[in-house]
Amino acid sequence: MRVRTGLCVAVLIAAGLVATPAAASAATEPQYDFAGAVRETVWVDLGRDGDGDGQPDRVAADIVRPAEPAEAGQKVPVIMDASPYYSSVGRGNETEFKTYDDEGRPVGFPLFYDNYFVPRGYATVLVDLAGTNRSTGCVDVGGKSDVTSAKTVIDWLNGRATGYSAKSGGTKVTADWTDGSVGMIGKSYDGTIANGVAATGVDGLKTIVPISAISSWYDYYRSDGATFGFDPDGLAETVEAHNGGQDCSAENGKLAEGATANGDYGPLWAERDYVAQAKNVHASVFVSHGVNDLNVRTINFGQWWDALAANGVQRKIWLSQTGHVDPFDYRRAEWVDTLHRWFDHTLMGLDNGIDKEPVATVERQPDEWADQSAYPAKDASATTLHPQAGSTPGVGTLGTAEGSGTVSFTDEAKSGEDSWAADPSAASASRVLYSTGALSSPVQVSGTSSVTVTATPSTSSARLSAMLVDYGPATIRNYAGSGEGITTGTEETCWGENAPGDDACYKETGADTTKVDYTIISRGWADLANYQSLSKESALTPGKPYSMSFRLASTDHVVPAGHRLALIVGGTDIDAITPPANLPKLTVDLARTSVRIPLAGTVPAAPRAERLPDGPLAHVAGHAPADLR
Repeated sequence: MRVRTGLCVAVLIAAGLVATPAAASAATEPQYDFAGAVRETVWVDLGRDGDGDGQPDRVAADIVRPAEPAEAGQKVPVIMDASPYYSSVGRGNETEFKTYDDEGRPVGFPLFYDNYFVPRGYATVLVDLAGTNRSTGCVDVGGKSDVTSAKTVIDWLNGRATGYSAKSGGTKVTADWTDGSVGMIGKSYDGTIANGVAATGVDGLKTIVPISAISSWYDYYRSDGATFGFDPDGLAETVEAHNGGQDCSAENGKLAEGATANGDYGPLWAERDYVAQAKNVHASVFVSHGVNDLNVRTINFGQWWDALAANGVQRKIWLSQTGHVDPFDYRRAEWVDTLHRWFDHTLMGLDNGIDKEPVATVERQPDEWADQSAYPAKDASATTLHPQAGSTPGVGTLGTAEGSGTVSFTDEAKSGEDSWAADPSAASASRVLYSTGALSSPVQVSGTSSVTVTATPSTSSARLSAMLVDYGPATIRNYAGSGEGITTGTEETCWGENAPGDDACYKETGADTTKVDYTIISRGWADLANYQSLSKESALTPGKPYSMSFRLASTDHVVPAGHRLALIVGGTDIDAITPPANLPKLTVDLARTSVRIPLAGTVPAAPRAERLPDGPLAHVAGHAPADLR
């Protein structure tokens, strides 16, 4: 690392911000000339015609690789980031795009991967998904075209596909400079493609590092039958805006048709469900996600992690308090060091001990991190808690003893999580709230929770929203702010080597924090009409009770002693999901309603009733995602 502000590496080591030599034994070191590295583009034939122009699609793979190993007959591994964003919305906190010289040769590569890793003996390959930037074809938002775009480049790197020197025509090009070992990395859509390619089991893919990534596209656009109000064809049109004029209207029409408005899980979503294909994964997986990510919601990392565990995949995970943020922008020095050692181990085969380190690293307070031997925490066990009626209608206690009676609320489609949570002692016409007493010792929620609600609707359509809330004062990252938990300064640090047009230096970031009186730690939404199946709605009969179980977001959160853990159930969370056609009154059967939480610690069976603070409480307001970046 070079620091433009003059801060020396010795100071960073003393502050514990970079690995000491002892921790970084057996590491690759910069030894190759970055300015003299080979920069080239190879167009790889996908063997399919996604845009219907009569020609097989070709995807552009822009490559930076050290010249010296190839000249000596040595072969290098590849770090790959396959993305649809290189000419549309850009990459990274500073919105970088690919750039080219007058002859079309690649010059500027977004992010620091090439600057840092090429001098250490890696090649960096940035792939334009079909239908984006300089690739032909069409994107299909996580489907076969997207996944094949990256998978076929891995095949080409291993001699199983054909590459060319031009977008059309040209001469054949072979990858005789690589040993075929590939590690995929990327945030959001890019990391999602890494998940999808890993789920094919392609030979040569040794590891993936999905950052804030989707594991099932259904869970990006839908939630247990409920819809978030946006669809994949809109994203396709955004990323195809600079694709050279290819006509992708037919493919986009298929996306619009397949993403049915009723929220059912159908064939389009099944094709894009990598969790269902996790049995094929052979690559190791290093996951990073913000537990407050309201763009790629955290159920995506939780279900992926669990499916990989069932398959015995080697895994590692970082969980931050941020929203949709790359760890390079909230824990930079430690991330670069850890990523370096991860790739050295998985792609170079170096025995640096990273496989023996704690599996999970979790941010407990802003910039305060704790290691865990496992995720979910090894002491966490599924604990069922029940709502119990109190003296205030719709407000009661939460404990291990079963409740009784009924309570009603009305879906007004005007309220959301913050208005529901802000005054926990007050009755509300649009939600019910049940809380433990002040905890005598901390409890840890670690893993994926689920809620079962038995409700009688007054109309033929109904939505359900549920959330777990930690009531008590805290300082957290301001994940609903413009930086989703970070601020960006003006001073820069440099991570790797510079070359003309390819800068390794990035603005420093810090934690954006806020003080709150409660923290929403997990959320979930559902369409009650999907109580029998996510694949097909069932007609609801007004006045008849229905039971539905649905998932809450995966997390790892410690509720401190003295705080309270609460369950809130409402109808339409207007800040998240679309409302039903006919807004119902919902009557909840407390005896048949419960929440199942992976919990380390003890919650009383029947906590004594304690009055919660009067009046609205402070919280960081939630927000809807703008786009998948």
